[in-house]
Amino acid sequence: MKNIKTTKRLITSALPYVNNIPHLGNLIQMLSADVFARFCRSRGYETMYVCGTDEYGTATETKALQDKKTPRELCDYYYKIHKEIYEWFNIAFDKFGRTSNEECTEITQSMFNDLDKNGFIKEHTSQQLFCPKCQMFLADRYVDGTCPKCGATDARGDQCDSCGTLLDPTQLLNPKCHTCGSTPEVRETKHLYIDLPSIAPKLEEWMKNASVEGKWAQNAIQMTRAWIRDGLNERAITRDLKWGIPVPKSGYENKVFYVWFNAPIGYMSITKQLEDELKSAGKKSFDWKKWWLPSESDEKFAEDDAKIELFQFIGKDNIPFHTVVFPCSEIGTGRDYTKLYHMSSTEFLNYEDGKFSKSKGVGVFGSDAKESGIPSDAWRFYIYYNRPENQDYQFTWKDFQEKYNKELIGNLGNLVNRTLLFINKNYGGKIPEGKKDEALWAQIEEKEKKATELLEWAEIKDALHTIMEISDIANKAFQAAEPWKTIKTDKAVADNILYNLAYVIKDLMILLEPYLPTYTQIIAGYLGKKIYSATFAEPCAEESLTWSDLGKIEGLDTIAETSVYFTPLDNKTVDAFRSKFAGKKEEKLEKKENKSKKAKKEEPKPALTPEQQIDFFNKNIELRVAKIVDVKPNPEGEKLYIETLDDGNGKTRTIQSGLRMYLKESDLLGKHVVIAANLAPRKMRGVESYGMLLAGDYKDKDGKDCVEVLDASWAEPGTKVVLEGADESAAKKAEITGDEFFSVSINAVSGTVEIAGKKLLAAGKEIKTVNAVNSEIG
Repeated sequence: MKNIKTTKRLITSALPYVNNIPHLGNLIQMLSADVFARFCRSRGYETMYVCGTDEYGTATETKALQDKKTPRELCDYYYKIHKEIYEWFNIAFDKFGRTSNEECTEITQSMFNDLDKNGFIKEHTSQQLFCPKCQMFLADRYVDGTCPKCGATDARGDQCDSCGTLLDPTQLLNPKCHTCGSTPEVRETKHLYIDLPSIAPKLEEWMKNASVEGKWAQNAIQMTRAWIRDGLNERAITRDLKWGIPVPKSGYENKVFYVWFNAPIGYMSITKQLEDELKSAGKKSFDWKKWWLPSESDEKFAEDDAKIELFQFIGKDNIPFHTVVFPCSEIGTGRDYTKLYHMSSTEFLNYEDGKFSKSKGVGVFGSDAKESGIPSDAWRFYIYYNRPENQDYQFTWKDFQEKYNKELIGNLGNLVNRTLLFINKNYGGKIPEGKKDEALWAQIEEKEKKATELLEWAEIKDALHTIMEISDIANKAFQAAEPWKTIKTDKAVADNILYNLAYVIKDLMILLEPYLPTYTQIIAGYLGKKIYSATFAEPCAEESLTWSDLGKIEGLDTIAETSVYFTPLDNKTVDAFRSKFAGKKEEKLEKKENKSKKAKKEEPKPALTPEQQIDFFNKNIELRVAKIVDVKPNPEGEKLYIETLDDGNGKTRTIQSGLRMYLKESDLLGKHVVIAANLAPRKMRGVESYGMLLAGDYKDKDGKDCVEVLDASWAEPGTKVVLEGADESAAKKAEITGDEFFSVSINAVSGTVEIAGKKLLAAGKEIKTVNAVNSEIG
């Protein structure tokens, strides 16, 4: 492990454009960097995390015109919105600043002058697209058209996201102005270019070492190598705009720097903003160059071997600007600027079956999350748990509900609530005495070591999954020890498991603080502790628990009165959210469906009387006992199992059931269950399902939603399930619809499954439930 005291970690996340409200996908980079920064602080690294709004460029100038604001007014308006959203998500920036400041102007112009002095700035007259309707030259990304390489129709003037090709807007086929949709015309204009080809040899030399030493993400390596392999081109760094950083060169007084030249320099300028801010407030001061240009800093490192590791968190569409353009700018100055050490890049997070769109009202945006009533830690957990590290990921409300209920509540919340509540209820809040369970802690410490190693390289998702495995291990240990029994029969066993689990929870709160900063502090408070949480300017109390306290079994005494923090998301709530954020197209479809439903309600179909239900069941619905011989997840349906059953007819049948969030495969394999055998086949997520497995819902003692499958373990596969007094040999309808099946109400009443007061029998024995004693069966 590296020497933490002599390593400084400088962390940045991609600067969000100021002219919009960030959605969940936009938030990934800021949240990812936040986890890493919190981890680094707890580990003992001197850490600085900076970010801020990217405020210059055509996007801002155009949006300001649309909103009838000045660019400054627009930036002030949206900066406030961004800042409030990130504060609600509890992102602990050391500084969340802005690029439209004097610090950014000063450093950008300084770097440009160095590049110009070193001969890396070229002047060219070029052809550029001009929109006659908007009366302005169009920035690259404000030209839409067809990619000349792959034919994608949604390419932008700077890059095609479909094939990754770097473009000049004049190369686009069928170009259109992004703002007004008009066809632009080509006009000549003079601009300054950075000579990337001349810097390329030094870039390649640096990249070969940096990408290995810093363990870059594979997509970052591949994309950067492709750029270098294909040959770098000179790249324009000025634009015909008013809103931007002035170019300090004669003849360019009416032009500004291209936003992609100065935006990464914004990381430096925001660091200097923090320096200036702290000096003005009389707080902890520092020299920004100590982090970005250490060789020229007035503050020298205390140790000769001290180094700065720059970790940058970005989306895949920003990779080339952080691995090629910005490093070339740094190298070309001839100064030893801090350069990229580790690149943590992600793929895209999309929404339901499409993409986020504020204009169409599709998807959850930061302001929506704030107003949802769902805690920010729940949103954080979902984003980290499904962080799109190797491929795009699709946010769906079903998936959100499943991860929230099953993992956050059913795994972590279940362990914390049952353990602390049990101690409060049975020990008066005092943690019982015990000794270290070596076997249990061997498993825990192995996972803690793995999670730490993963987080050292910002492997955020895998680390979280590993930490959640600790919670699962602890839950199983609680279950195996059965303290609710042993407290009466062998109290030492109950004492010991609760003693150990209290310290496991303490460790989990340390491990999870970077992910769930609000929840972990609350739970730590129940233990009489505080988890380390600090920023560069605001250090934390010395007695706070840090990463070094993992595995220490000492210092806990009592448990304060607790309450449940996360509450389950039910189907009705989730359906309402899905509808709310579905967008205009879906709203029309929903209105159409509601109109259709309303029409149907005007002619309601009368419910069957109890006698009619019995008669209909006996004539139409065939229930049968079947044995589950194989269970596997449906790869296309996250809630679905594909079950293969022996139904006694000499061949197997396939059924799908939505039980994955409730039961493990081992809970089902080999079971003799009851199925609706003559339901019409239905294709679900690409697989045909022939029937339905019957089960009932119930809640466990912690309020968790559970499912119990009907059991007929005494009956052979193929045994018919009939109502008492019915003729077993009576022929049934060959095939029925789902509506026909659900016209009959099957219920568990005091543990006995019945229809209209008549019991269901298999091989003459009543079908009973153990847990779902009073529930609807379906």
